[in-house]
Amino acid sequence: MMTTSIRLLSDGTLKRDGGTMFGQIPKMTWENRIVTDRRNRMTLSMNCLLIQVAGKNIVVDAGVGSKEMDGLRENYGLGPSRLVKSLKNVGVSPNQVVYVLLSHLHFEHCGGCTKLDRAGSLIPTFPKATHFVQRQAWETALNPNERFQSSFFKDDFMPLEEWDQLQILDGEEEILPGLSVLVTNGPSMGHQIVVVNHGGEKVAFMGDLVPTAHHLDLPSIPALDQFPEETLERKRALLDKAERDGWLLVFAHGVDRKAGYLESYKGATYLRPIDL
Repeated sequence: MMTTSIRLLSDGTLKRDGGTMFGQIPKMTWENRIVTDRRNRMTLSMNCLLIQVAGKNIVVDAGVGSKEMDGLRENYGLGPSRLVKSLKNVGVSPNQVVYVLLSHLHFEHCGGCTKLDRAGSLIPTFPKATHFVQRQAWETALNPNERFQSSFFKDDFMPLEEWDQLQILDGEEEILPGLSVLVTNGPSMGHQIVVVNHGGEKVAFMGDLVPTAHHLDLPSIPALDQFPEETLERKRALLDKAERDGWLLVFAHGVDRKAGYLESYKGATYLRPIDL
């Protein structure tokens, strides 16, 4: 696949409790590396990708979007949604997007798929796009248990089915030559990462499997993960492969380091960050 460009876009930032983001890791271990507000919330970006190939515009994840939901913006410190503006800044309008690949259906990854029209009705943000999601992710979002109910809002994704813009996947699949999704589970049932060939290398959008560069450390797994043991094993395998094969990793929630390569030096592995 001849990729013309890969751009890192943003839908803005949100804030989550630092303890929640690092799970069982004690605060004294991470507090000197992470700035938190008076409510112990750390700032996270809502990063998305724009992949342009063979005349097609493909968006990976869609941020939280512009819909106003009760308490959401206050609880998570949300600012204005920026994805549509970010796309327009690089010359792409929403109706020029043909595919949207969703890592999973947590609100901060798929909320931007829908919006309110002038009459207050829910409509797809990308009116000509097919949205790809794993069947297990879809079923989990439709019927979350009590622990995960606050992570899903049906207004974010049900209109996609109603407008016939939903493509359900059953496992790993090549969307286009050189553009694939790999199922990891872990953070959520049916969670997937996106891997694309670009200029002789692979670029991997890690979703919530490795949400920030601070989570490259294997034990750093958010308390929100549905299957933390699976997160651990998939992280271990994919990060080993990424280092060995020279993948460029993109972090869905990275703020200061949004993308980079894993490299070894004197027996230790570190991230060489780059701008994308």
